Amino acid sequence: LKKQAAAVMDSSPPKTITNRLPRFSELKPPLSEDIIEALNWSGFEVCTPVQAETIPLLCSHKDVAVDAATGSGKTLAFLLPLVEIIRRSSSYPPKPHQVMGVIVSPTRELSAQIHKVAQPFVSTLPNVNSVLLVGGRDVEADMNTLEEEGANLLIGTPGRLSDIMKRMEFLDFRDVEILILDEADRLLDMGFQKQVNYIISRLPKQRRTGLFSATQTQAVAELAKAGLRNAMQVQSGAESKSKTPSGLYCEYLECEADQKSSQLVHLLIENKNKKLIVFFMTCACVDYWGLVLSKIHSLKSISFFPTHGKMDQKARDKALASFTEASSGVLLCTDVAARGLDIPGIDYVVQYDPPQDPDVFIHRVGRTARMERQGRAIVFLMPKEIDYVEFMHRRKVPLQKRKCSENASDVIPIIRSLAIKDRAVLEKGLQAFVSFVRAYKEHHCSYIFSWKGLEIGKLAMGYGILSFPYISEVKQDRIGIVGFTPVQGITFEDIKFKNKSREKQRQQNLLARKEKPQQEKRKKSSKVAVDDSNKASRKRKLTGRQRQTIQTAQDEKEMNGDYSLLKKLKKGSITEDDFAKLTGAADDFV
Repeated sequence: LKKQAAAVMDSSPPKTITNRLPRFSELKPPLSEDIIEALNWSGFEVCTPVQAETIPLLCSHKDVAVDAATGSGKTLAFLLPLVEIIRRSSSYPPKPHQVMGVIVSPTRELSAQIHKVAQPFVSTLPNVNSVLLVGGRDVEADMNTLEEEGANLLIGTPGRLSDIMKRMEFLDFRDVEILILDEADRLLDMGFQKQVNYIISRLPKQRRTGLFSATQTQAVAELAKAGLRNAMQVQSGAESKSKTPSGLYCEYLECEADQKSSQLVHLLIENKNKKLIVFFMTCACVDYWGLVLSKIHSLKSISFFPTHGKMDQKARDKALASFTEASSGVLLCTDVAARGLDIPGIDYVVQYDPPQDPDVFIHRVGRTARMERQGRAIVFLMPKEIDYVEFMHRRKVPLQKRKCSENASDVIPIIRSLAIKDRAVLEKGLQAFVSFVRAYKEHHCSYIFSWKGLEIGKLAMGYGILSFPYISEVKQDRIGIVGFTPVQGITFEDIKFKNKSREKQRQQNLLARKEKPQQEKRKKSSKVAVDDSNKASRKRKLTGRQRQTIQTAQDEKEMNGDYSLLKKLKKGSITEDDFAKLTGAADDFV
């Protein structure tokens, strides 16, 4: 592979770069002076291994499929060649709606980061306008921007990019010089195969294509065959014993489910002056722990920044921006932040919940120790999950054991006390717990993360749950709740929201529920009365013919009775006096 990269570099490089990584200014073909100045201004002088191998290949008009460890500098590895390829194109400078480059990434945050990193280098190209196209924003507003300001480099997510390409016929894709598919495996995992195929179909075949990812899958290999031509394989660090960055120290902490929250709080206190990312399984878990941790007195000096995929886009952007600017603090998140985001100064990555997909593990820990820096990562494992250590070792991700701290204070009574004082904590806790239990069933490594082996009672204790909730899956599979102790002497309906407006609304809802049975009873009584009234009304409203028919039937019945009595009289069965009384004839003579 190094010979392939050397083939596109000067055959007799200066002796000064022998056995060391080259500077950007030493790459062959050479980068333009404007790019070198922008790199120096941004503080980049020496290439990382993946940059040293990839940039010369793309600049020499070769397609590349890059398998590099996360945090290895992949973004610059494709941005710099992209700018150079556009600069050297025969179509440069482009017309306002003439697209020359497309970058596709799986998430809004990663797309926004790529767009931001690209600006110093794209700005060296006069008349080239780069546009960010992601979901969560008004598509009509994006279309108006494109129409008024034009676009020559599109950076965005597959859904919004394909949507714009279908809607805006005046965008010209005939001169696209380069396509970049970043985090290609994630693009496919997230179900964007159809959109990616559509984007590729709209672009000219005579183009350069770069496919970048930290993990290679069969789907990625198939995409490479379809979208790349004679691609050069770049596997930076393939000979290493570890797939994690060289400066990363990875650990695992084995503890019982009801001790996890206490160990987490202790770890946060130990690192209160550092910058950490804590990963949870679900969005509801992020919301819950973001609320709870911020209320624990021993953590008052720590700033928490929750973010997940169900948050409003502006709220997500604000949380990430605030955390990025902070000198210390804790980002609480789901896997929305696991890919590609380069937040400076991350000291520690904590995986409170291991990821459902083991491929995501390497991306999570890759948020620290980026660009040859030092960093630490730890994953919390329950005793029955300990085989995960050997599993990750076989995937070239070695994990060192860390002992549970004996000095960790028990925070479960604190969390339960918070739930009793504020219904928001109570309800969010239940939502988080139920969401975790259901997500646990979807683990890809189900033989390690066994649903039926989950000690759900202890887990509920660790969440600070007051009373075990009804979960249909738990009842259906008859899973026991050993280890759970409910709080006694609490009437849950009496627990109030601290937020007065929410509590007022809750009281109104309670009153409405109490009044509903009475209203239904009154409604039922009213309906019965109406039905009786309708019956009486129907009787009063008989037609003349109906009344005549009824009367005739009654007369016939009376005549038949009289005839029967007459026959009895002739037989001597009754006397004339009896006959007169029974037929009413005696009354006619009174």
